Amino acid sequence: MAEEKEPEPGATARRDFGIYSQPDTGGGIGPGEVIAIVVSGLWLLLVGGFFLFTGGTSAPDTLSAVMIIVAIGLPIALIWVAAITLRTSREMRAEARRLQSALDAMRHAYINQAQAHVARPSMEQRLDEIAATARQTETAVATFASRRDTSVPPATDPAAAPVRLNPETRIEEQPALALGAPADAGQAPLSTEEFIRAPNFPDSPKDKAGFRALRRALDDHSSAKLIRAAQDALTLLSQDGIYMDDLEPDRARPELWRRFAQGERGRAIASLGGVRDRTSLALTAGRMRQDTIFRDAAHHFLRQFDKTFVEFEKIATDQEIVNLAETRTARAFMLFGRVAGIFA
Repeated sequence: MAEEKEPEPGATARRDFGIYSQPDTGGGIGPGEVIAIVVSGLWLLLVGGFFLFTGGTSAPDTLSAVMIIVAIGLPIALIWVAAITLRTSREMRAEARRLQSALDAMRHAYINQAQAHVARPSMEQRLDEIAATARQTETAVATFASRRDTSVPPATDPAAAPVRLNPETRIEEQPALALGAPADAGQAPLSTEEFIRAPNFPDSPKDKAGFRALRRALDDHSSAKLIRAAQDALTLLSQDGIYMDDLEPDRARPELWRRFAQGERGRAIASLGGVRDRTSLALTAGRMRQDTIFRDAAHHFLRQFDKTFVEFEKIATDQEIVNLAETRTARAFMLFGRVAGIFA
């Protein structure tokens, strides 16, 4: 390995900062200075030739001498002003390119840092813990299939009316248990309140009501498909540092949600795509173009949300639709819907 050359005594050591280093112009002569020297020399030759061939012998007075000096020096001054301007412009363009490279490098470093989950703020760490707890809960529910909660009486409160989705929306039938009973037989139906709370996912590890609603929704076959699709979509979004709590979408009227459930699409319901965060939209659009798995998960989530909401809209009140639109799953639908062009 070649030994590193030590700086000479009295010389200032120059440290290399990569793309962030100040460009070394070196103080050399550029093309503009060369052209200025050549043009100035030609001008002086022309002036010298003029005085040589005119053969003037009379001494000029003071005013004439000043005019001659101005006539000779002014073009040279203008030439060098132009040369200095060109040099300054060249240095500014080089500085602009360096700054742009630095900004691009910082942006890529931020995205890579977000993907690697390095040095996240405390809020993002808390959300990661919530997502991990939700995944553990889903796994634990599968192990409790032999002892489901059958002691919960049917809801009698009008606000907790049962939510029964149309069986036509169920594409894949859940396998029957060993005793021949359906997987959700003998269990209280999922209430509207639980159906709305489950897609929002628990707010913290201590959110017992949120975990209970999530378990109940995972026990319901139709709701479980939406919950799992939403969980996959939110997990993939979190890899790019996109979290639903950071989004503040514009609220849409319940009438627009009902028109969407009834099949209306396009600009007439554009207000449903209330997510305006440009960074999240750009990152999501780029990931959908480049990542096939991400794109398939997004389209699967959009289809599940569409099918489930069509059935939910038939029995939901306006306030219940508004509450569902505030959930993290609905915000993910707004984000993916805008990127996929559903509201265009």
